[in-house]
Amino acid sequence: MPIADIQGLSASYGAQEVLKDISFQIFSGECLAIVGPMGSGKTTLAKALSGRLFRKGSVWFSARKAEEKARVIWVEQQHRFTNRSNMQEFYMQQRFNSADAGDAYTISEVLAEENKEQVAHWLSFFHLEALVQKPLIQLSNGENKRLQLVQALLREPDWLILDNPFLGLDVEGRTILSQVLGQLANKGIHFILINSPAEMPECVNRVIYLQEGQLKEIAVQTQETVFQKDVSEAWYSRFRPKPDFELAIGMKAVTIRYGNKCILDRLDWEVRKGEAWALSGPNGAGKSTLLSLVTADNPQAYAQHLVLFDRKRGSGESIWDIKKRIGYVSPELHLYFKEAGDVFSVVASGLFDTLGLFKKMTKEQEEQVEGCLGILDLLSIRHRNFQQISSGEQRMVLLARALVKNPPLLILDEPCQGLDVRQIQLIKEVLDFIMSQGQTTLVYVSHYASDIPSIVQKHLRLHAPIS
Repeated sequence: MPIADIQGLSASYGAQEVLKDISFQIFSGECLAIVGPMGSGKTTLAKALSGRLFRKGSVWFSARKAEEKARVIWVEQQHRFTNRSNMQEFYMQQRFNSADAGDAYTISEVLAEENKEQVAHWLSFFHLEALVQKPLIQLSNGENKRLQLVQALLREPDWLILDNPFLGLDVEGRTILSQVLGQLANKGIHFILINSPAEMPECVNRVIYLQEGQLKEIAVQTQETVFQKDVSEAWYSRFRPKPDFELAIGMKAVTIRYGNKCILDRLDWEVRKGEAWALSGPNGAGKSTLLSLVTADNPQAYAQHLVLFDRKRGSGESIWDIKKRIGYVSPELHLYFKEAGDVFSVVASGLFDTLGLFKKMTKEQEEQVEGCLGILDLLSIRHRNFQQISSGEQRMVLLARALVKNPPLLILDEPCQGLDVRQIQLIKEVLDFIMSQGQTTLVYVSHYASDIPSIVQKHLRLHAPIS
Protein backbone atom coordinates (compact mmCIF):
# COMPACT_ATOMS: atom_id res chain seq x y z
CA MET A 1 0.00 0.00 0.00
CA PRO A 2 1.28 3.51 -0.76
CA ILE A 3 1.92 6.00 2.02
CA ALA A 4 0.92 8.87 -0.31
CA ASP A 5 -1.37 8.85 -3.31
CA ILE A 6 -1.81 11.89 -5.60
CA GLN A 7 -4.11 11.51 -8.60
CA GLY A 8 -5.13 14.02 -11.27
CA LEU A 9 -3.79 17.04 -9.38
CA SER A 10 -4.26 20.33 -11.22
CA ALA A 11 -3.99 23.93 -10.05
CA SER A 12 -4.37 27.35 -11.64
CA TYR A 13 -3.69 31.00 -10.95
CA GLY A 14 -6.71 32.76 -12.40
CA ALA A 15 -7.13 31.54 -15.96
CA GLN A 16 -3.57 30.23 -16.19
CA GLU A 17 -3.24 26.50 -15.52
CA VAL A 18 0.08 25.86 -13.79
CA LEU A 19 -0.18 22.18 -12.82
CA LYS A 20 -1.71 19.67 -15.23
CA ASP A 21 -3.03 16.24 -14.22
CA ILE A 22 -0.19 15.27 -11.89
CA SER A 23 -0.32 11.73 -10.49
CA PHE A 24 2.19 9.78 -8.43
CA GLN A 25 2.43 7.51 -5.41
CA ILE A 26 5.01 7.17 -2.67
CA PHE A 27 5.69 3.81 -1.05
CA SER A 28 7.25 2.86 2.27
CA GLY A 29 11.02 3.34 2.19
CA GLU A 30 10.92 5.92 -0.60
CA CYS A 31 12.24 9.43 -0.10
CA LEU A 32 11.01 11.68 -2.91
CA ALA A 33 12.52 14.82 -4.39
CA ILE A 34 10.93 16.90 -7.14
CA VAL A 35 13.20 18.98 -9.37
CA GLY A 36 12.71 21.08 -12.48
CA PRO A 37 13.70 24.26 -14.30
CA MET A 38 12.83 27.77 -13.18
CA GLY A 39 9.13 28.54 -13.68
CA SER A 40 8.10 24.89 -14.00
CA GLY A 41 5.59 25.14 -11.12
CA LYS A 42 7.55 23.63 -8.21
CA THR A 43 6.36 26.10 -5.56
CA THR A 44 2.80 25.87 -6.87
CA LEU A 45 3.03 22.10 -6.47
CA ALA A 46 4.27 22.53 -2.88
CA LYS A 47 1.28 24.76 -2.07
CA ALA A 48 -1.18 22.41 -3.73
CA LEU A 49 0.15 19.31 -1.94
CA SER A 50 -0.05 21.04 1.45
CA GLY A 51 -3.56 22.38 0.86
CA ARG A 52 -2.47 26.02 0.66
CA LEU A 53 -3.86 26.43 -2.84
CA PHE A 54 -7.18 25.45 -4.40
CA ARG A 55 -6.66 22.25 -6.34
CA LYS A 56 -8.49 19.68 -8.41
CA GLY A 57 -7.92 15.95 -8.11
CA SER A 58 -7.26 13.81 -5.04
CA VAL A 59 -4.43 14.13 -2.53
CA TRP A 60 -3.98 11.59 0.27
CA PHE A 61 -1.15 11.28 2.79
CA SER A 62 -0.84 8.64 5.49
CA ALA A 63 -0.86 9.64 9.17
CA ARG A 64 0.94 8.11 12.12
CA LYS A 65 -2.42 7.67 13.81
CA ALA A 66 -4.71 5.84 11.40
CA GLU A 67 -7.87 7.45 12.76
CA GLU A 68 -6.57 10.97 12.20
CA LYS A 69 -6.06 13.07 9.09
CA ALA A 70 -2.42 13.55 8.18
CA ARG A 71 -0.83 16.80 9.30
CA VAL A 72 0.93 18.16 6.20
CA ILE A 73 3.04 21.29 6.68
CA TRP A 74 4.53 23.40 3.93
CA VAL A 75 7.90 25.00 4.74
CA GLU A 76 8.13 27.80 2.22
CA GLN A 77 11.24 29.41 0.78
CA GLN A 78 10.87 32.71 2.66
CA HIS A 79 10.37 33.17 6.40
CA ARG A 80 7.55 35.65 6.97
CA PHE A 81 6.78 36.85 10.47
CA THR A 82 4.82 39.62 12.18
CA ASN A 83 5.88 42.38 14.55
CA ARG A 84 4.52 43.16 18.01
CA SER A 85 1.58 44.95 16.40
CA ASN A 86 0.72 41.73 14.55
CA MET A 87 1.60 43.27 11.21
CA GLN A 88 4.20 42.45 8.57
CA GLU A 89 5.53 45.99 8.34
CA PHE A 90 9.25 45.43 8.44
CA TYR A 91 11.57 47.13 5.96
CA MET A 92 14.87 45.91 4.60
CA GLN A 93 17.15 48.31 6.52
CA GLN A 94 15.35 47.77 9.85
CA ARG A 95 17.70 44.99 11.00
CA PHE A 96 20.56 47.50 11.00
CA ASN A 97 18.70 50.07 13.13
CA SER A 98 18.87 48.99 16.74
CA ALA A 99 15.99 51.17 17.91
CA ASP A 100 13.59 49.97 15.21
CA ALA A 101 14.54 46.31 15.66
CA GLY A 102 12.83 46.39 19.07
CA ASP A 103 9.48 46.04 17.30
CA ALA A 104 10.40 42.46 16.38
CA TYR A 105 9.89 39.42 18.59
CA THR A 106 12.87 37.35 19.67
CA ILE A 107 13.19 33.62 19.00
CA SER A 108 12.46 32.98 22.68
CA GLU A 109 9.21 34.98 22.52
CA VAL A 110 8.05 33.31 19.30
CA LEU A 111 8.51 29.85 20.82
CA ALA A 112 7.34 30.74 24.35
CA GLU A 113 4.11 28.69 24.19
CA GLU A 114 5.72 25.56 22.73
CA ASN A 115 6.84 22.49 24.66
CA LYS A 116 10.03 23.63 26.40
CA GLU A 117 11.75 20.27 26.13
CA GLN A 118 11.07 20.02 22.41
CA VAL A 119 12.09 23.65 21.88
CA ALA A 120 15.41 23.05 23.62
CA HIS A 121 15.98 19.89 21.58
CA TRP A 122 15.38 21.41 18.16
CA LEU A 123 17.12 24.72 18.91
CA SER A 124 20.19 22.78 19.98
CA PHE A 125 19.98 20.51 16.95
CA PHE A 126 19.91 23.50 14.59
CA HIS A 127 22.56 25.40 16.58
CA LEU A 128 20.20 28.26 17.47
CA GLU A 129 20.31 28.06 21.27
CA ALA A 130 22.78 30.97 21.51
CA LEU A 131 20.42 33.21 19.49
CA VAL A 132 17.21 32.86 21.53
CA GLN A 133 17.22 36.54 22.59
CA LYS A 134 17.98 37.86 19.11
CA PRO A 135 15.16 39.77 17.31
CA LEU A 136 13.87 37.92 14.26
CA ILE A 137 14.55 40.89 12.04
CA GLN A 138 18.27 40.63 12.86
CA LEU A 139 18.61 36.95 12.00
CA SER A 140 20.60 36.13 8.91
CA ASN A 141 18.94 34.48 5.94
CA GLY A 142 20.30 31.09 6.98
CA GLU A 143 19.36 31.54 10.65
CA ASN A 144 15.82 32.37 9.59
CA LYS A 145 15.68 29.20 7.51
CA ARG A 146 16.73 27.06 10.47
CA LEU A 147 14.09 28.74 12.66
CA GLN A 148 11.46 27.92 10.02
CA LEU A 149 12.37 24.25 10.29
CA VAL A 150 12.28 24.32 14.09
CA GLN A 151 8.78 25.83 14.03
CA ALA A 152 7.58 23.25 11.52
CA LEU A 153 8.94 20.31 13.53
CA LEU A 154 7.39 21.62 16.75
CA ARG A 155 3.98 21.18 15.11
CA GLU A 156 4.61 17.42 15.04
CA PRO A 157 3.89 16.94 11.33
CA ASP A 158 3.22 13.65 9.60
CA TRP A 159 4.56 15.12 6.37
CA LEU A 160 6.73 18.09 5.51
CA ILE A 161 6.63 19.70 2.06
CA LEU A 162 10.02 21.37 1.91
CA ASP A 163 10.32 24.05 -0.77
CA ASN A 164 14.03 24.64 -1.42
CA PRO A 165 15.01 24.21 2.26
CA PHE A 166 18.74 24.57 1.54
CA LEU A 167 18.35 28.17 0.34
CA GLY A 168 20.56 30.51 2.33
CA LEU A 169 22.25 27.80 4.42
CA ASP A 170 26.00 27.76 4.86
CA VAL A 171 28.05 24.56 4.69
CA GLU A 172 27.39 23.70 8.34
CA GLY A 173 23.68 24.45 7.99
CA ARG A 174 23.38 22.26 4.90
CA THR A 175 25.15 19.41 6.68
CA ILE A 176 22.84 19.72 9.69
CA LEU A 177 19.74 19.79 7.51
CA SER A 178 20.85 16.72 5.56
CA GLN A 179 21.32 14.88 8.84
CA VAL A 180 17.88 15.93 10.08
CA LEU A 181 16.18 14.80 6.90
CA GLY A 182 17.88 11.43 7.18
CA GLN A 183 16.54 11.03 10.73
CA LEU A 184 12.95 12.18 10.17
CA ALA A 185 11.79 8.75 9.00
CA ASN A 186 12.91 7.27 12.33
CA LYS A 187 10.50 9.68 14.00
CA GLY A 188 7.67 8.70 11.68
CA ILE A 189 7.86 11.97 9.72
CA HIS A 190 7.86 11.78 5.93
CA PHE A 191 8.75 14.57 3.57
CA ILE A 192 8.72 15.61 -0.06
CA LEU A 193 11.71 17.71 -1.04
CA ILE A 194 11.35 20.31 -3.79
CA ASN A 195 14.90 21.21 -4.55
CA SER A 196 17.80 21.76 -6.92
CA PRO A 197 19.46 18.57 -8.18
CA ALA A 198 22.78 20.09 -7.11
CA GLU A 199 21.82 19.85 -3.42
CA MET A 200 20.36 16.40 -2.86
CA PRO A 201 20.59 14.67 0.55
CA GLU A 202 21.80 11.07 0.64
CA CYS A 203 18.43 9.88 1.95
CA VAL A 204 16.69 10.80 -1.35
CA ASN A 205 16.20 7.64 -3.41
CA ARG A 206 13.64 8.78 -5.96
CA VAL A 207 13.55 11.88 -8.14
CA ILE A 208 10.67 13.18 -10.28
CA TYR A 209 11.21 15.91 -12.85
CA LEU A 210 8.66 18.73 -13.20
CA GLN A 211 8.50 20.47 -16.57
CA GLU A 212 5.84 22.97 -17.68
CA GLY A 213 3.51 21.84 -14.92
CA GLN A 214 3.73 18.12 -15.67
CA LEU A 215 5.69 15.35 -13.95
CA LYS A 216 8.14 13.13 -15.76
CA GLU A 217 10.00 10.38 -13.96
CA ILE A 218 13.18 10.81 -15.95
CA ALA A 219 16.76 11.75 -15.27
CA VAL A 220 17.39 15.48 -15.12
CA GLN A 221 18.96 16.57 -18.38
CA THR A 222 21.65 19.21 -18.73
CA GLN A 223 20.48 22.31 -20.57
CA GLU A 224 22.70 24.58 -22.62
CA THR A 225 22.81 28.22 -21.65
CA VAL A 226 21.53 30.98 -23.90
CA PHE A 227 24.40 33.43 -23.35
CA GLN A 228 24.78 35.56 -26.46
CA LYS A 229 28.15 37.25 -26.41
CA ASP A 230 27.45 39.47 -29.43
CA VAL A 231 24.24 40.81 -27.84
CA SER A 232 26.05 41.43 -24.56
CA GLU A 233 28.92 43.22 -26.31
CA ALA A 234 26.53 45.52 -28.18
CA TRP A 235 24.59 46.40 -25.01
CA TYR A 236 27.68 46.83 -22.83
CA SER A 237 29.55 49.02 -25.30
CA ARG A 238 26.53 51.31 -25.62
CA PHE A 239 25.94 51.64 -21.88
CA ARG A 240 29.49 51.16 -20.62
CA PRO A 241 30.10 52.37 -17.02
CA LYS A 242 32.49 55.27 -16.56
CA PRO A 243 34.12 54.87 -13.13
CA ASP A 244 35.67 58.08 -11.84
CA PHE A 245 37.35 56.58 -8.77
CA GLU A 246 40.26 54.31 -7.87
CA LEU A 247 39.15 52.99 -4.48
CA ALA A 248 35.64 51.55 -4.54
CA ILE A 249 35.62 50.42 -0.90
CA GLY A 250 38.11 51.25 1.85
CA MET A 251 37.66 50.09 5.44
CA LYS A 252 40.06 50.48 8.36
CA ALA A 253 39.40 48.91 11.78
CA VAL A 254 35.66 48.84 11.12
CA THR A 255 33.81 47.60 14.21
CA ILE A 256 30.05 47.05 14.40
CA ARG A 257 28.29 46.10 17.63
CA TYR A 258 24.67 45.59 18.57
CA GLY A 259 24.44 45.70 22.34
CA ASN A 260 27.07 43.31 23.67
CA LYS A 261 27.34 41.46 20.37
CA CYS A 262 30.31 42.24 18.15
CA ILE A 263 29.44 41.57 14.50
CA LEU A 264 32.53 43.01 12.81
CA ASP A 265 35.77 43.39 14.75
CA ARG A 266 38.40 45.86 13.48
CA LEU A 267 37.98 44.84 9.84
CA ASP A 268 40.39 46.16 7.20
CA TRP A 269 39.40 45.78 3.55
CA GLU A 270 40.19 47.50 0.27
CA VAL A 271 38.43 46.93 -3.04
CA ARG A 272 39.96 48.78 -5.97
CA LYS A 273 38.40 49.68 -9.31
CA GLY A 274 37.98 46.67 -11.61
CA GLU A 275 38.60 44.02 -8.93
CA ALA A 276 36.34 41.01 -8.46
CA TRP A 277 35.93 39.79 -4.88
CA ALA A 278 34.16 36.83 -3.32
CA LEU A 279 32.74 37.42 0.16
CA SER A 280 31.98 34.35 2.25
CA GLY A 281 31.45 33.16 5.82
CA PRO A 282 28.96 31.18 7.89
CA ASN A 283 25.41 32.33 8.57
CA GLY A 284 25.49 35.18 11.06
CA ALA A 285 29.13 36.09 10.38
CA GLY A 286 28.22 39.66 9.39
CA LYS A 287 28.18 39.53 5.58
CA SER A 288 24.89 41.43 5.28
CA THR A 289 26.02 43.95 7.90
CA LEU A 290 29.26 44.53 5.98
CA LEU A 291 27.40 45.06 2.72
CA SER A 292 24.90 47.40 4.40
CA LEU A 293 27.78 49.76 5.20
CA VAL A 294 28.66 49.93 1.50
CA THR A 295 25.08 50.30 0.22
CA ALA A 296 24.38 53.19 2.66
CA ASP A 297 21.73 51.22 4.54
CA ASN A 298 23.49 51.08 7.92
CA PRO A 299 23.59 54.22 10.12
CA GLN A 300 26.72 52.99 11.92
CA ALA A 301 28.70 53.74 8.75
CA TYR A 302 29.11 57.37 9.87
CA ALA A 303 31.07 56.28 12.97
CA GLN A 304 33.54 54.18 10.96
CA HIS A 305 36.60 54.84 8.84
CA LEU A 306 34.87 54.03 5.56
CA VAL A 307 35.75 55.27 2.10
CA LEU A 308 33.37 54.74 -0.82
CA PHE A 309 34.39 55.79 -4.33
CA ASP A 310 37.44 57.74 -3.06
CA ARG A 311 35.34 59.74 -0.60
CA LYS A 312 35.15 59.32 3.17
CA ARG A 313 31.67 58.41 4.31
CA GLY A 314 29.89 61.32 5.96
CA SER A 315 31.80 64.05 4.11
CA GLY A 316 28.72 65.55 2.47
CA GLU A 317 27.65 62.88 -0.03
CA SER A 318 24.01 61.76 -0.05
CA ILE A 319 22.71 58.22 0.12
CA TRP A 320 21.60 58.59 -3.50
CA ASP A 321 25.09 59.69 -4.57
CA ILE A 322 26.26 56.30 -3.36
CA LYS A 323 23.37 54.17 -4.59
CA LYS A 324 23.49 55.52 -8.14
CA ARG A 325 26.91 53.87 -8.55
CA ILE A 326 25.84 50.49 -7.16
CA GLY A 327 23.84 47.63 -8.57
CA TYR A 328 22.60 45.47 -5.72
CA VAL A 329 20.61 42.28 -5.22
CA SER A 330 20.16 40.06 -2.16
CA PRO A 331 17.75 37.54 -0.60
CA GLU A 332 16.55 40.32 1.72
CA LEU A 333 15.76 42.60 -1.22
CA HIS A 334 13.72 39.78 -2.74
CA LEU A 335 11.84 39.27 0.53
CA TYR A 336 10.92 42.94 0.92
CA PHE A 337 10.30 43.74 -2.74
CA LYS A 338 6.51 44.11 -2.84
CA GLU A 339 6.00 46.05 -6.07
CA ALA A 340 3.23 44.66 -8.25
CA GLY A 341 4.23 46.17 -11.59
CA ASP A 342 5.21 44.17 -14.64
CA VAL A 343 8.69 42.73 -15.13
CA PHE A 344 9.74 45.54 -17.50
CA SER A 345 8.87 48.20 -14.89
CA VAL A 346 10.66 46.36 -12.09
CA VAL A 347 13.87 46.16 -14.13
CA ALA A 348 13.48 49.78 -15.26
CA SER A 349 13.22 50.94 -11.63
CA GLY A 350 16.88 50.00 -11.29
CA LEU A 351 17.77 52.96 -13.49
CA PHE A 352 16.40 55.30 -10.81
CA ASP A 353 17.22 53.32 -7.62
CA THR A 354 13.57 53.22 -6.62
CA LEU A 355 11.28 50.33 -5.66
CA GLY A 356 8.83 51.26 -8.39
CA LEU A 357 8.81 53.07 -11.72
CA PHE A 358 7.68 56.67 -11.15
CA LYS A 359 9.32 58.43 -14.09
CA LYS A 360 8.62 58.44 -17.79
CA MET A 361 11.56 56.84 -19.57
CA THR A 362 13.34 58.07 -22.65
CA LYS A 363 13.55 55.88 -25.74
CA GLU A 364 17.20 55.17 -24.94
CA GLN A 365 16.31 54.04 -21.40
CA GLU A 366 13.63 51.73 -22.76
CA GLU A 367 16.21 50.20 -25.11
CA GLN A 368 18.58 49.85 -22.17
CA VAL A 369 15.96 47.83 -20.26
CA GLU A 370 15.08 45.71 -23.29
CA GLY A 371 18.74 44.91 -23.85
CA CYS A 372 19.28 43.84 -20.27
CA LEU A 373 16.18 41.61 -20.35
CA GLY A 374 17.51 40.04 -23.53
CA ILE A 375 20.92 39.29 -22.04
CA LEU A 376 19.31 37.37 -19.15
CA ASP A 377 16.75 35.63 -21.38
CA LEU A 378 13.77 37.40 -19.77
CA LEU A 379 12.11 39.04 -22.77
CA SER A 380 9.35 36.41 -22.89
CA ILE A 381 8.04 37.45 -19.44
CA ARG A 382 8.62 41.21 -19.63
CA HIS A 383 4.87 42.02 -19.64
CA ARG A 384 3.93 39.64 -16.82
CA ASN A 385 3.15 40.85 -13.30
CA PHE A 386 6.23 40.50 -11.09
CA GLN A 387 4.24 39.04 -8.19
CA GLN A 388 2.74 36.33 -10.41
CA ILE A 389 5.92 34.80 -11.77
CA SER A 390 7.89 32.06 -10.01
CA SER A 391 10.39 32.79 -7.22
CA GLY A 392 13.27 31.82 -9.51
CA GLU A 393 12.02 34.15 -12.23
CA GLN A 394 11.68 36.93 -9.65
CA ARG A 395 15.31 36.45 -8.65
CA MET A 396 16.44 36.71 -12.27
CA VAL A 397 14.36 39.88 -12.72
CA LEU A 398 15.91 41.48 -9.61
CA LEU A 399 19.36 40.60 -10.94
CA ALA A 400 18.45 42.34 -14.21
CA ARG A 401 17.36 45.32 -12.11
CA ALA A 402 20.83 45.40 -10.53
CA LEU A 403 22.58 45.16 -13.91
CA VAL A 404 20.37 47.44 -15.99
CA LYS A 405 22.22 50.73 -15.39
CA ASN A 406 25.60 48.98 -15.85
CA PRO A 407 26.88 50.38 -12.53
CA PRO A 408 30.58 50.71 -11.74
CA LEU A 409 30.10 48.59 -8.57
CA LEU A 410 28.05 45.38 -8.48
CA ILE A 411 27.16 43.88 -5.09
CA LEU A 412 25.53 40.52 -5.66
CA ASP A 413 24.50 38.67 -2.50
CA GLU A 414 23.55 35.05 -3.33
CA PRO A 415 22.34 35.97 -6.86
CA CYS A 416 22.06 32.31 -7.88
CA GLN A 417 20.04 31.23 -4.84
CA GLY A 418 17.19 28.93 -5.91
CA LEU A 419 18.01 29.03 -9.62
CA ASP A 420 18.41 26.02 -11.89
CA VAL A 421 21.68 24.92 -13.50
CA ARG A 422 20.94 26.72 -16.75
CA GLN A 423 20.32 30.11 -15.10
CA ILE A 424 23.36 29.79 -12.84
CA GLN A 425 25.63 29.12 -15.80
CA LEU A 426 24.11 32.03 -17.72
CA ILE A 427 24.72 34.42 -14.82
CA LYS A 428 28.33 33.30 -14.48
CA GLU A 429 28.97 33.79 -18.19
CA VAL A 430 27.37 37.24 -18.18
CA LEU A 431 29.42 38.34 -15.17
CA ASP A 432 32.63 36.91 -16.58
CA PHE A 433 32.01 38.95 -19.74
CA ILE A 434 31.18 42.18 -17.88
CA MET A 435 34.19 41.88 -15.60
CA SER A 436 36.52 41.11 -18.50
CA GLN A 437 35.88 44.62 -19.82
CA GLY A 438 37.73 46.12 -16.83
CA GLN A 439 35.28 48.90 -15.99
CA THR A 440 33.17 47.17 -13.35
CA THR A 441 34.00 46.24 -9.75
CA LEU A 442 32.34 43.16 -8.24
CA VAL A 443 31.60 41.88 -4.73
CA TYR A 444 30.00 38.45 -4.96
CA VAL A 445 28.55 36.59 -1.97
CA SER A 446 27.82 32.87 -2.05
CA HIS A 447 27.89 29.78 0.15
CA TYR A 448 28.66 27.74 -2.99
CA ALA A 449 32.11 27.96 -4.57
CA SER A 450 30.65 26.48 -7.77
CA ASP A 451 28.36 29.53 -8.19
CA ILE A 452 31.22 32.04 -8.22
CA PRO A 453 32.26 33.34 -11.68
CA SER A 454 35.69 32.20 -12.81
CA ILE A 455 36.96 35.78 -13.10
CA VAL A 456 36.75 36.26 -9.30
CA GLN A 457 40.27 35.92 -7.90
CA LYS A 458 40.17 37.75 -4.54
CA HIS A 459 38.44 36.45 -1.42
CA LEU A 460 37.37 37.92 1.93
CA ARG A 461 36.13 35.36 4.45
CA LEU A 462 34.34 36.46 7.61
CA HIS A 463 34.28 34.30 10.72
CA ALA A 464 31.64 33.74 13.37
CA PRO A 465 30.88 36.91 15.42
CA ILE A 466 32.60 37.47 18.74
CA SER A 467 30.44 37.91 21.84
